[in-house]
Amino acid sequence: MMNYVWLFLIAAAVIVGALTGTIKEVTQSALDMSGTAVQIALGLIGIMTLWLGMMKIAEAAGLIRLLARAITPISRRLFPDIPADHPAIGSMMLNIAANWLGLGNAATPFGIKAMQQLQELNPDKETATNAMIMFLALNTASITLVPMTIIGVRTSLGSSAPGAIIGPTIFASTMATVAAIVAVKFFSFFAQRDKNVPNSSLFSWRGVLIVAAILTLLVFGIFSGMLQKLAAVVPFSFKSVISFISTWTIPFLLLMIPVLAVFKRVQVYEVFVEGAKEGFQVAVRIIPFLVAILAAIAMFRASGAMDFFTSLLSPVTNLIGLPAEILPAALMRPLSGSGTLGIITELLETHSPDSFIGYLASTIYGCTETTFYVIAVYFGAVGIKKTRFAVPAGLFADVAGVLAALFICRLLFG
Repeated sequence: MMNYVWLFLIAAAVIVGALTGTIKEVTQSALDMSGTAVQIALGLIGIMTLWLGMMKIAEAAGLIRLLARAITPISRRLFPDIPADHPAIGSMMLNIAANWLGLGNAATPFGIKAMQQLQELNPDKETATNAMIMFLALNTASITLVPMTIIGVRTSLGSSAPGAIIGPTIFASTMATVAAIVAVKFFSFFAQRDKNVPNSSLFSWRGVLIVAAILTLLVFGIFSGMLQKLAAVVPFSFKSVISFISTWTIPFLLLMIPVLAVFKRVQVYEVFVEGAKEGFQVAVRIIPFLVAILAAIAMFRASGAMDFFTSLLSPVTNLIGLPAEILPAALMRPLSGSGTLGIITELLETHSPDSFIGYLASTIYGCTETTFYVIAVYFGAVGIKKTRFAVPAGLFADVAGVLAALFICRLLFG
């Protein structure tokens, strides 16, 4: 998919640039943004090094496993078909806990292991079970406590409050998680009731109608003129809580993780350095992706194609108060993490990270996930070919996350 998206951006920029006489600007924007992309990636080295080092300490101290055990009572309700003592429960909780802490490198191995263990209980080895789909939905809509990648980008672009999105991200990602659970429960309920449609069916049409109705009510009932009224009656204390969380989450984690690890007799300094070494590698690894997508987007914008695209979509996005500039990032998010990061970075570069668009784009990046990538990796690892309703459930969660991000950012920064 990224092949077609990237080619479309380049081709459209060149064609529109030739027609509008802006081909020189298109060329110069590609060269300028390539240099900017490298600077942004290098600016990420410090924040990635710090966070990966801290997460290595948390892993060595067993804090991730402790968090996994703490949410086990909830897991029993989410996965009623899985025996409480089955090892898949532990693996899934480790994966979810790692995602909550932003420990992506550790989350993926846990997730693949959990999927393999779930496959052992699967009577049809090519068809996804309800438990598998629920697990995938929780991955695509995982609660995010500290979105360090986008915080690093905001820091590198000179934001005066790079951590201000932590509270909004926790809120929006929590709403996305709730939406994911509701969607899976709806789809699974109606799939089981429909006697004429086998479990390998991709969609349950009645479930789709219910989900579509919920989305319609959410969009037109809250965001079509009622958002300002709702914001007016929300207590100021709610805003204060979100602001407090945004301010104190990082200092709290930076203090508590090493302190708790010391009581576990972890050599915190050595372990931190070991984990921090990965920070440089991660930052350098994303340079090609950032250069490719940022250069293409800069060309697309310089040619005038972005302005045309934005004006074309404005009547639709204005209905819910979503800036049209945000739409490309929202559409790209389920497809590619690196592509979305490139689009959002360009938005922050253009509009400032501390603008409303900057806050909203940052929150959307932190509260949603690359749905198609997660499904491809996890289902592909165990040979699942019939994904049933995993895709619509994941996309529903993505849409809910975007709408929740819009709501909270309008409330706090609008």
